[in-house]
Amino acid sequence: MPTLKRSEVTKFVQTNIWPLFHEKRIHSLQELQLKEILKRKNPYLYRAKNTLTAEQIIKSFLEAHLSSQEETIFGGFLEDLAIFVCKKVFNGEKSSAEGIDLEFNRDGIRYLVTIKSGPNWGNSSQVNKMKEDFRTAFRRIRQRDRNAHIIAVNGCCYGKIKNPNKKEYYKYCGQQFWELISGNDNLYKDIIEPMGHKAKQRNEEFNIEYAAIVNRFSKDFIDMFCNEYGSINWKKLIEFNSGKYPDLKPIRRSK
Repeated sequence: MPTLKRSEVTKFVQTNIWPLFHEKRIHSLQELQLKEILKRKNPYLYRAKNTLTAEQIIKSFLEAHLSSQEETIFGGFLEDLAIFVCKKVFNGEKSSAEGIDLEFNRDGIRYLVTIKSGPNWGNSSQVNKMKEDFRTAFRRIRQRDRNAHIIAVNGCCYGKIKNPNKKEYYKYCGQQFWELISGNDNLYKDIIEPMGHKAKQRNEEFNIEYAAIVNRFSKDFIDMFCNEYGSINWKKLIEFNSGKYPDLKPIRRSK
């Protein structure tokens, strides 16, 4: 089994964390449209919380958006890192099967891996979809090799779980997952340091863009939804968010 060099992992992280994470989250901000954000959020909640300023509303909207976006973007980066590591050690490859991220052989076993950021990633419907993807991939492999020893894995890049055996698949998190794809019991700790490569500089760049969007969106919000005294016109905001389209036909009452 080839040995994974720590310098190779460090180089991959430092080279790719800018385009695969920092740059993408800046683009995620730049592509936002105020009207689209306002349509997706709950004005009743902010009224109940006695939100009084445009900046409070805009920052709350942006933070909610960024929270989900950053997890998704960083999850994509970690998936690429996992595939890179596994390719170096076990000649792993990105799977062509639907819903499967990584395939590799280790100790005579064919592993099919779906990679998620953390252990609490989906609802029951999403888990059922993952299990069905595993079944489909199993059938595909067994058509070529009836005697293949196959194990399905839900790999989570962080977290821990006491019972990884989920009957139809294994759920390996954190240290267990990184060891599975690398053979290195300490890899989960080795990758944390290079994650901070130029982090201060990159986050300063992000904060400049964030501040500009807060200012721009706050001005636009005031122009659209504040009265002449600067107070939020909640009726106008809820009408924009939830009012029916003008050309929508009225609901007919049943006789």
